Amino acid sequence: MNLRIGIFDSGIGGFTILNSLLRTRKDIEVFYLADTKRIPYGNKNFKEIRLIAREICTFFKDKNLDALLVACNTTNACALDILKDKLRVPCFDLINSVSEVVEKQIIGVLATQTTVRSSYYKEALASKKKNLKIFQQECPNFVSEIEKEKLNFNKLNYLSDLYLSPLIKKNIEELILGCSHYPLIYDFLRIKIDPNIKIVDPSTSLIKKFNKSFAVPKTDRYESLSYENVKFFVTSEKDVFSKKVRFWFGINKEIRVVNLRSNV
Repeated sequence: MNLRIGIFDSGIGGFTILNSLLRTRKDIEVFYLADTKRIPYGNKNFKEIRLIAREICTFFKDKNLDALLVACNTTNACALDILKDKLRVPCFDLINSVSEVVEKQIIGVLATQTTVRSSYYKEALASKKKNLKIFQQECPNFVSEIEKEKLNFNKLNYLSDLYLSPLIKKNIEELILGCSHYPLIYDFLRIKIDPNIKIVDPSTSLIKKFNKSFAVPKTDRYESLSYENVKFFVTSEKDVFSKKVRFWFGINKEIRVVNLRSNV
């Protein structure tokens, strides 16, 4: 019997988690929720994110999940407790997962405004390793650019330089992509910084942690990514989201519209 897995994000950021998951196992049925009506989450306040988290729990409540993969760093930082308390299933999150695998002492974090201001990354990293120097950089315009149907490479180059420059000046040794959207532009970021600086995609850490808790069947063998057992749900603009699924995954999938019932 397949594991029933929930993944949610404000948009396509969770695609990084979904792909990391599908590369490692096939015994899953995935319910992917994109709250496209209220994207981005990263500029919303603490109270708004916690309200949204409650509504996300209501959506997943009848899905009989075996686990929830929290694909949004902002919700992770502001409302992980709500997700755990309301759903009562194992919740695997990006921030705590990646905090366990940092190797260097001078760490840079690219993240949304709300994630940075929550200090959750700093606290999680500091709790796992002593004497870290942690520098965070707010990236208010990355998500809106990455979500565009047609990427503006000039704008992404400009924003990459803008956001990376303060961290490079701090001589960081490791860079955490603290928003699930950012690994989608990994190539832009990689060429901007010294090759000796390790770029960390938290989705990889999350999936490794998940697979330790839910053993991968020995018969599973990676051949090619299959999205057959993935169901996509959005809160608005299903046709636009369908184009993004086609662009990033090269597939056509049914996109279902749901109402999370809030005006936030």
